[in-house]
Amino acid sequence: MSVYVFFSAQRAAGKRHRLFPFSEMAQDSVHLSSDYQFWLQKLSVWDQASTLEAQQDTCLHLPQFQEFLRKMYEALKEMDLNAVVERFPTLGQLLAKTCWNPFILAYDESQKILTWCLCCLINKEPQNSGELKLNSWLQGLLSYILSAFRFDIKEVSLFTQGLGCTPVDCYPGLLKNMVLSLVSELRENHLNGFNTQRRMAPERVLSLSRVCVPLVTLPDVEPLVEALLTYHGHEPQEILWPEFFEAVNEAFLLKKISLPTPAIVCLWLRHLPSLEKATLHLFEKLIFSERNCLRRIECFIKDSSLPQAACHPAIFRIVDEMFRYTLLETEGAPEVLAAMQVFTRCFVEALERENTQLKFALKTYFPYASPSLAMVLLQRPTDIPPARWHQPLTHISKLLREMVEDQTQGSHGGPFESWFLFAHFGEWADMAAEQLLRPEAESPEDLLWLLAFYYSPHDGRQQRTETMVEVRAVLSHLLTLSGSATVSAQDLQAAAGEIGHVDPTPPAQQLARRLLLNFLLWTPRGRTAARDTIALVAHTAEMTHEAIGFLDQTLCRWQRLGIDAPEAGLVARELLQELHTCIQRGAQTTWMSTCGSGLPRLGQGTRPLPVATSLAVSALRTHVGKVGAHRLRNAGLVL
Repeated sequence: MSVYVFFSAQRAAGKRHRLFPFSEMAQDSVHLSSDYQFWLQKLSVWDQASTLEAQQDTCLHLPQFQEFLRKMYEALKEMDLNAVVERFPTLGQLLAKTCWNPFILAYDESQKILTWCLCCLINKEPQNSGELKLNSWLQGLLSYILSAFRFDIKEVSLFTQGLGCTPVDCYPGLLKNMVLSLVSELRENHLNGFNTQRRMAPERVLSLSRVCVPLVTLPDVEPLVEALLTYHGHEPQEILWPEFFEAVNEAFLLKKISLPTPAIVCLWLRHLPSLEKATLHLFEKLIFSERNCLRRIECFIKDSSLPQAACHPAIFRIVDEMFRYTLLETEGAPEVLAAMQVFTRCFVEALERENTQLKFALKTYFPYASPSLAMVLLQRPTDIPPARWHQPLTHISKLLREMVEDQTQGSHGGPFESWFLFAHFGEWADMAAEQLLRPEAESPEDLLWLLAFYYSPHDGRQQRTETMVEVRAVLSHLLTLSGSATVSAQDLQAAAGEIGHVDPTPPAQQLARRLLLNFLLWTPRGRTAARDTIALVAHTAEMTHEAIGFLDQTLCRWQRLGIDAPEAGLVARELLQELHTCIQRGAQTTWMSTCGSGLPRLGQGTRPLPVATSLAVSALRTHVGKVGAHRLRNAGLVL
């Protein structure tokens, strides 16, 4: 159905629901209708400026025609579509003929007024296929005006040659000047403040955002997109079109445009669905990326701009809620945990780059956790001599133990909230496991408790004590073997299976494997038997992935912390390469392909991934917006 048929059908239907009283314009009605008929006939005569006489007549009458377009815009913005159809049934013809006339469209003022008129006709909530087609047709004209102006036609070539320039040079200059003019006008609005006489009307800002929807990927329009995103009027409600936010966000996620961080922050703060979609987009990229590759995960996360934008607490809290939800839905998958830790590290780095002193209190980022614990966890290990790493580890353990078991700070959300905060900074747990294997480790009981809590936060005091007893036996056996003259793979396997004669708890098994893997890297006896031990221990695909994840995380952490361990690093890289080769020979797997066993036990069951992850992402699409927004409202944080 053409737009002309649509206008005729709407008029025949006799629908006359008006948003504003038409009687207020009655005095000018006759004059505007008369002018309308005059210019419609003129446009037909000009017939796309096909003759020299028509070109001269167009140039002669252009100022008056632009004035007519201004009056049309003033009338259209006060009318709904049905009233427009009743009064101007051939308006589609007039607008189309205007758009197709290059001598009219060559002037940026004509383009600007014409786009306003077109935007007035776009139905924000189309109710039927006819209105949808009309919207599509109008957006096509808008796109034509600013992005598809044809300079290859004969008339335009003659026109631009007369100006002494080529068509290729003409249009970009017009578009850039128009965009710069609008950007300047928007920025002046900030300076004008409450001076209503000089402020841009909200309706005009809304129209600009509508115009930009089909044009957001044009490089020349990017300054206007940025200016609109960072523009804040004094209206209590959002003044930009929702579809504008959606179009910009989609283009940004697909790398069709690049925007500075302040503009992205404004986009995600002003339009929560865009933030949720950006986070889901990141999750979906991680799902299909290579499993157990922290460097690739870090590249994806940094490329998303989410860590930089998360310097604003509202954005951090929403993204953090989505990580929490996914972690619980996947029953604590280690890859999800690793991704959250990488995100947190990138976020902290961005926070440090932004300023040395926090703009917002830590409480705004972690409202359900102890501020004192957050301060300790935020310490950078690189700022502490390695010989003194046991001190912050002991402090962290005592703080957590006091909160979890003594419940002296129960107001901070209970054991899970304490664990969730600690899990953001999981490298402290990895460092604790390494510290335990030192011959004269300080505060081993505190470190054991810290690891037992990390790997099973839901356990009660009695269960955690049992886990510590079991792991202590494994640790004692490993330390004894480190002083032996020779150590075989069978000896190490037996040590890791020290808990096998009882009914071992899953956390004890996980911790035993983690201590064994550290032993293989950190002790000379362990390094000599590393290859044979891995062959015995990694007897399933899942155990192989667990070992790969451990080695990859360890090498990345050593590099980041500047740990000099050439022999251990060489063994780790060789083992990692061999394990990757082993995996490649078998079935190909992707990130989060199975729920690993070497992870904190958050729930029961072993639901495989990516099925679990797909379900989690689907559930996020439905629920996480409500959860995140609810959390922010409860905390009094306004988006």
